[in-house]
Amino acid sequence: MGINRNGTEVPNLQGETTMRLATTPLAIAATVLGAATAQAEKWDMPLAYAATNFHSENAAVFAECVTNGTEGALEIVTHPSGSLFKGNEIKRAVQTGQAPIGERLLSAHQNENILFGVDSIPFLATSFDDSVMLWQAAQPTIERILDEQNLVYLYSVPWPPQGLYFKQPVDSVADMQGIKFRSYNNATARMAELMGMLPVQIEAAELSQALATGVAESFISSGATGYDRKVWEHLTHFYEVDAWLPRNSVFVNKDAWNALDEAAQAVVRECADAADAEGLQRAKDYTQFTLDGLAEGGMEVGPPGDQLVEDLRAVGATMTEEWLSSAGDEGRAIVDAFNAL
Repeated sequence: MGINRNGTEVPNLQGETTMRLATTPLAIAATVLGAATAQAEKWDMPLAYAATNFHSENAAVFAECVTNGTEGALEIVTHPSGSLFKGNEIKRAVQTGQAPIGERLLSAHQNENILFGVDSIPFLATSFDDSVMLWQAAQPTIERILDEQNLVYLYSVPWPPQGLYFKQPVDSVADMQGIKFRSYNNATARMAELMGMLPVQIEAAELSQALATGVAESFISSGATGYDRKVWEHLTHFYEVDAWLPRNSVFVNKDAWNALDEAAQAVVRECADAADAEGLQRAKDYTQFTLDGLAEGGMEVGPPGDQLVEDLRAVGATMTEEWLSSAGDEGRAIVDAFNAL
């Protein structure tokens, strides 16, 4: 079971969901409408990550839940690995109606609104429990911002804690000077600068090629990204620094959403709540699995040394103050609300 946005239990996506959907009045109405509709609605859903990534797998089950829950009146088809739109194109594509629904790492759009980067403040929320509480504090504001951008928020799932990947041992920030560092949002680019590395913006789908060609020599991400991309073919060390847990969010074009009847919207919401809960559990389960996989691939996996921890804490303190200064009263209110939980 999981917990939805109203604090009530919802079933897991696999198994119980379809049974419960089929017995609710709204779902029955959706079924009747679906049977009466001459042509079913199809939503193509672009995803940035590989089909085997847990985010993509979770989205695929969500899509199936909606398709089954509406008896095919609304069919959602996922397109992983940036095959429909590249990661950095997905949000804009959904905003403009090129795609009706999509999944995106919102912190990659911090240049649009500083508050999108709330989940990437270094060493603020460093565990799954903290990530849930931080998102609880931030979600109402993020939903409002997305609404103003013609987007309807559905659900969000955290990545496992972020660690540092290198192709040599690193004991301090001094050992990082001049290394080409793959960044994926403003926070990772700024972190690279503060550590004396050279940030290079690279989407996840291009990461393997960037490492193979030397365009990137290091990056920060979860064990999931490294495992999915088999980075042990190019890198040797993973340090479990637990810097933050960024989130992928799923959202719908507002016009496409408003075109749905209330029954279909209710099915989508219920499936989204289940995906939120199921995705969190998948992230937890995937964390140790991927760390073990990195080690089996030949990488040295473990915590950072004391000097590196001290150096990273100093970098994190600088970045936190910079973020709070840029985010203003709204950003500070989110962080204060999180700290009060």
